[in-house]
Amino acid sequence: MILLRIASLLLAFILSPLALAKPLQVVAPLEVSSLEPDQNGYLFTRLQVAETLVTVDRSGKLIPQLASAWTVENDGLTWRFAIRDHVVMHDGSALDASLVQRALERARKGSGVLALVPISRIDAKGREVLIHLSRPFAPLAAYLANYSTQILADSSFDAAGKTVAVIGSGPYQVKQISTPLKVSMVRFERYWQRPAHIKEVEYLAVGKGETRALMVQSGQADLVFSLLPLSVNAVKRAPNVALDVVTLPRTRLLKLNAGSPFFADVRVRQALSLALDRPALASAILRNPSLAATQLFPPSVAAWHDNRLPGLTHDLNKARSLLREAGWQAGADGILQKDGQPFRVTLTTFSSWPELPVLATAIQAQWRQIGVELAVSVGNSSEIVSKHRDGTLQVGLLSRNFSLTPDPLGTLSSDFGPKGGDWGAMNWSSSELTSALQTLESGKASQSDNQQLHGVILRHLQQELPVIPVAWSELVVASSKRLTHLYVDPYELSYHLAELEWQP
Repeated sequence: MILLRIASLLLAFILSPLALAKPLQVVAPLEVSSLEPDQNGYLFTRLQVAETLVTVDRSGKLIPQLASAWTVENDGLTWRFAIRDHVVMHDGSALDASLVQRALERARKGSGVLALVPISRIDAKGREVLIHLSRPFAPLAAYLANYSTQILADSSFDAAGKTVAVIGSGPYQVKQISTPLKVSMVRFERYWQRPAHIKEVEYLAVGKGETRALMVQSGQADLVFSLLPLSVNAVKRAPNVALDVVTLPRTRLLKLNAGSPFFADVRVRQALSLALDRPALASAILRNPSLAATQLFPPSVAAWHDNRLPGLTHDLNKARSLLREAGWQAGADGILQKDGQPFRVTLTTFSSWPELPVLATAIQAQWRQIGVELAVSVGNSSEIVSKHRDGTLQVGLLSRNFSLTPDPLGTLSSDFGPKGGDWGAMNWSSSELTSALQTLESGKASQSDNQQLHGVILRHLQQELPVIPVAWSELVVASSKRLTHLYVDPYELSYHLAELEWQP
């Protein structure tokens, strides 16, 4: 009788307005490593604290956000963005063209995507921001959907221009940040669209995938992103949890230093690709053999996946033959040698994507079969960037997001342009590929010509392999069944928290 009474009280609490008003507990592996928009801004746009001029709808089409509309002059050199009326920042200041102009100037001078755009100047005129270009650049609007271009209030910055607070315009405002793990937020009642349904949100960064899974199973978390494949079956059995899975425009790949004597020869890069048993890696580690990357983009990115392209395959005999052609011979210990130098290199990766160290260990074993000795170094993602810039990177294993701008052209241009990129090519470039990228950027080609140029770029990357695709990605999200209206964004621009409601 007592137990029945306790159960009745618990049920009454669960259904009460007090329980429905509890903070939404969101868990993901992303830490609060910085407040700077070009470094950690993706977290604050996903949490809907900060917003950009442009975003995408559920079909991936570019739509206005803080801009109400935009136009491009006939010569392609001037873009006009009308700034939305009646938008209030979290500090009570008003959104106007001058504020946007200052935010974009900061973004242009930082390390984000806007630094790659051929901007000659940015003007504020009435309720419009005018972006003047030195040459036509068709994907500009897509670049302005990137997190690094988020618009923050002037009070977010100190006198030296350092970001000291994240004061945006989104449906949630920051209440407290406890770096590097926690962000507390509250609904912004003056939001320019419909206010969020749930009043408070607590975000927690949890690096271990097993812990994230246990938290949603136990009810400690309401919404958990990036479940590990090993955890999916256990979470499926939890009666209080729903699962959503979406394919992402994100590829796990190996970044090679093509200026190194180990990787300068394209035959070596091709051999290393042939040594990878991608279906085995995808099956054993990701629990989904269909994620084996036969080319750079998955089929879900239709405009950039070429079904006619011969896929990357596994062939140890051909790999060994290519290495011999390139002058590498097995030594007494089985390790390849050339001019007295053994083929011993270090792979750098990071654990914020938990599957990467496991993949690295498996790649280590597979490359050992062709005589390549690979040491694995697991650190922070920033090490790949720093080692790229100082020239010490040999191999990097990373998860590359090709929807940093909704049109992958933006990421391709930053990764495979004449100077390469922190997350793309290193000491490798191609005049043919650069020309194709620049033609696409100009916006002057016809639709059929655009598709031909896509093919040129994809074939060149598949043959030259400045980066080696390993596995495509899917995002597994677990949520409490008491939540309704969940939308998992394949472009990873937003968690769409403001749309969520507690089911009574």
